[in-house]
Amino acid sequence: MKEELIRLDESYLTAIAEMYRNAFSGDPWNDDWSDTSQLTEYIRDVSCYFQGLNYGLLIDGKLSAVALGSIRHWWEGTNYNLEELCVSKDLQGQGIGSRFMNLIEEDVKSMGLAGIFLQTDNDMPSYKFYRKNGYHELGEHVSFYKSVK
Repeated sequence: MKEELIRLDESYLTAIAEMYRNAFSGDPWNDDWSDTSQLTEYIRDVSCYFQGLNYGLLIDGKLSAVALGSIRHWWEGTNYNLEELCVSKDLQGQGIGSRFMNLIEEDVKSMGLAGIFLQTDNDMPSYKFYRKNGYHELGEHVSFYKSVK
């Protein structure tokens, strides 16, 4: 099996949207991405309209994993801000996500960035995945939300 890390551009938008829909429509997330237009705009948002730093993992020439994010500057250093990560549903649980993250970490390091920042829910499998791959919680960091509808 040949794996290759690539930088994604807008030509991958449809493939990214379909992989994202398939990865997150079932358990445990059960996201309803039936509105393709809304999904496409979301992908554009988190990929910073492809001005961000977006990665793909090709396995035997097929897009098999996606990481969408951007470079963010902060007083403590410049980081890769990972917004979304997904692996093709049929390839999950095979170590591909961990290998993909390692490739991303190597590329980010080669760019001189300080680290990778991301958020996830602590009751989802992704929480254990990131912990297993050496990520730690920022105890002082809290997310807030207020509905204004």
